[in-house]
Amino acid sequence: MVEYQKHLYMIVFPINALVSSQLAPKDFAQHYTIGSARHFHGKVLFAEIDINYRNPYFLINDYLEQTVPHPDGTPKRTKFISSYAVLEHVALTAIQKLHLVTTNGLALELSSEEYRADNAPGLIRIYQEVTPVSNLVASRLDQRSFGKYITLDSRSKGAPKVCFTQIELNIEEFMAENHNRDILTSPIPENNPYRLLDCLKELQADSNKLVKTVSLSSVLHAVSYRLLRHGFWFFDSDGNTLFFPIPDVHTLETQHYEWWKQVR
Repeated sequence: MVEYQKHLYMIVFPINALVSSQLAPKDFAQHYTIGSARHFHGKVLFAEIDINYRNPYFLINDYLEQTVPHPDGTPKRTKFISSYAVLEHVALTAIQKLHLVTTNGLALELSSEEYRADNAPGLIRIYQEVTPVSNLVASRLDQRSFGKYITLDSRSKGAPKVCFTQIELNIEEFMAENHNRDILTSPIPENNPYRLLDCLKELQADSNKLVKTVSLSSVLHAVSYRLLRHGFWFFDSDGNTLFFPIPDVHTLETQHYEWWKQVR
């Protein structure tokens, strides 16, 4: 019988779950998006977890023992270990790679890097919280300060460990285009442009206001990867961070063309 390597994957979106699998990352991406009617059809984010990682919250050893080939010799595709409070119990040091999967199952592998950008203070940004909360947020905090805010300073709306991304939005252009219009439009899909405009106006008018919640539901399923700025951040309440940058357009076009051409 063929020997398959076992993997630990943390699904980050559309759900947060820890699974074991005998599929390599690219095969797991295809299986989860287009290979099984029981699974999700759409954008998927998942992370590779150190196979040696253990936390008493998870029965990892028990489920790895059950992750064996089927009687016909095909690999065990997914064995769910946990579907509740997963990120909260995974150490950031155990997260190795992040994969961004298109709706047709192609995966872009991201490696973590130090986030080195020097951000001008006071700029308003749009953040999409990915897990375990899913708010769409406008904020005058930069990425580092926002990560600290939602893991340490905002118990009512945050969490002790979070993943989030930033959505590209030219705020001046958005506000100019919708000035004195009866019907507003937004480049961010599936959000209320009237609410978005009100939040931006409130942040601009009050420099002491740091965060406004635009929506309680995620737009990540509908927004294109092309509209995501910089990449994905993981923060925890101990001050640990992980940043997975999305390559620039030139790199995507020259080195990841098959993935990039599928992104809408």
